[in-house]
Amino acid sequence: MQEEFNEYFNRQIKLWGQETQDSLQGKKVAIIGSGGLGCTLGIALGASGIGEFTLVDFDTVGVHNIHRQIGFKVGDDGKYKCEVLKELIEARCPYTKVTTYKETFQEFAKRGLEFDLIIDGTDNLPTRADINEYCINNNQAWIYGSVEEFHGQVCFFEKASYEAVFQVNDRKPNGIACPIVMHVGSLQANLAIRYLAGLPVKKDVLYYLSFDEEGIINYKNFKLPTK
Repeated sequence: MQEEFNEYFNRQIKLWGQETQDSLQGKKVAIIGSGGLGCTLGIALGASGIGEFTLVDFDTVGVHNIHRQIGFKVGDDGKYKCEVLKELIEARCPYTKVTTYKETFQEFAKRGLEFDLIIDGTDNLPTRADINEYCINNNQAWIYGSVEEFHGQVCFFEKASYEAVFQVNDRKPNGIACPIVMHVGSLQANLAIRYLAGLPVKKDVLYYLSFDEEGIINYKNFKLPTK
């Protein structure tokens, strides 16, 4: 069993050693939202050796989701997103257990469960504000991500407040290109895996990426105010 485990995680063990890889089996991560960002996060982190995942999403797959929500395929429409993603994650990695909650984050928060990290994979500002409030009240680290058109934002929140930086409203995003969703999700996943593996991660820095009118990609970062 150990030999199979080591073979599966061969490249990561070369990256950070056996002890760190083994430690990931004891980590618990909650991904809020199983859409575009959630799918990318689940695929990227699901096969990294994290012992337990919790997926929170009450929505079902629609045909219009499939082009950018890479965990789904034609024929999945009508199924619960979190259940489809759970099946995919566990099929790709036998060393990971996934639990799903088909409910809103507000309902989920009442359960009082504990996690090493919460990751935002939602698509609306009010839910992100609720995640922020919950994490502040529970001294919980979390990673934010958002996408729209050809740009996106990522931040590892620790002491800064989301609501102190962003105006919370019910505005819906404009069109979204599939690759930017995957790009932002992978940036979130990289921050998450570094943190869970005990590697340095700069907290409370907002990373903003975009394309200008000439198609040049730009990266900017902003240090957020903390109390």
